[in-house]
Amino acid sequence: MAPAVRSLIEALHRGQVKYVLALTGGGASAAAHLLTVPGGSRTILEVVVPYHEQALNDFLGRPPEQYCSVECGRALARRAYERAGWLTPREAVAGLGCTATLATDRPKKGDHRFHLSYRTSQRLVSHTLTFEKGARDRAGEEAVVAAVLLNALADVQGIPERLDLHLRPGEALQTEATPSAEVLNAFLQGERKALCVEVGGRLCPEAPEPAALLPGSFNPLHEGHWELAAVAAKRTGLPVAFELSAANVDKATLSVDEIVHRLRPLCWRAPVWLTRAPTFAEKADLFPGAVFIVGADTALRIIAPQYYQDSEVQMLAALERIRAQGCRFIVAGRLHHNGQFLRVEDLPLPESCRALFQGIPESEYRFDVSSTVLRDQS
Repeated sequence: MAPAVRSLIEALHRGQVKYVLALTGGGASAAAHLLTVPGGSRTILEVVVPYHEQALNDFLGRPPEQYCSVECGRALARRAYERAGWLTPREAVAGLGCTATLATDRPKKGDHRFHLSYRTSQRLVSHTLTFEKGARDRAGEEAVVAAVLLNALADVQGIPERLDLHLRPGEALQTEATPSAEVLNAFLQGERKALCVEVGGRLCPEAPEPAALLPGSFNPLHEGHWELAAVAAKRTGLPVAFELSAANVDKATLSVDEIVHRLRPLCWRAPVWLTRAPTFAEKADLFPGAVFIVGADTALRIIAPQYYQDSEVQMLAALERIRAQGCRFIVAGRLHHNGQFLRVEDLPLPESCRALFQGIPESEYRFDVSSTVLRDQS
């Protein structure tokens, strides 16, 4: 056993979280290493290897739609988490699941790959890697799976040590993370007004209030969002987080499943604030002093009386409420549905509130593809 592997496992055995591993074959060498190093009984509750198809079906309680898939890895992690909670109630637990199709003694038509997920009380994290086919033998591919598994357990235990994966050019570990459904249900039921999901999907109840927020529905997320966040961060000198509101002025409240779907591509790259604040006046109350980064089309809605019961008085009152909280807007130009590129200078801003809106020049940012267009094309 390599010294780095042994050192990490010794640290894992000193962790506070107990866990169950459910592996369909890939990752079994990591389980062997975990059991070889003394002290594993403090954290390892059970290792299950449902290797045969029927054994996997029985462990999950039903056949998965696809045996080697992200969803199967997540289902294994959820089942392992449930098992861990049953074995040690009232303790911090985790479940880790891995499904893989690796090199064997006969050629395989499909990719060599694995899908590994872990589940805690707060989040579900999934890792996927497709190997360069033929570049490694079975032991070589298994070594990568084992390293990812041990690194995942380090993340669970809050240990900073990580093993080198020794990936080849063109190989990349894909990671997605979302808060658990239980946490999101509590949030939707009013337990918290806002919930910070840090990079990596970890919840941070005491997170400092964000200095700059890019609100959106992110349905779907696209490169324009990332580019706008980068431009806004450069202009303001502030770190930019994203904000996803479960409540919307024009649409129904998002379900837990929909929130999870929209968070997945965000969570591993940027912090996200979940709120139930459909209007910017409500967002300003939650995040006083924040800079909101919006498109010109959104800014047009912010000053449209129709969103304030057709009352210009109510619209102006809402803008004054935003100003009183010390908030302001950075506005990016957007291609309007009439074909015009709409800039902040083109908006019919009330004179009393014009200073709240600062534009981004077209030379710094222009991205004409919208989430609406992408949805229509899908």
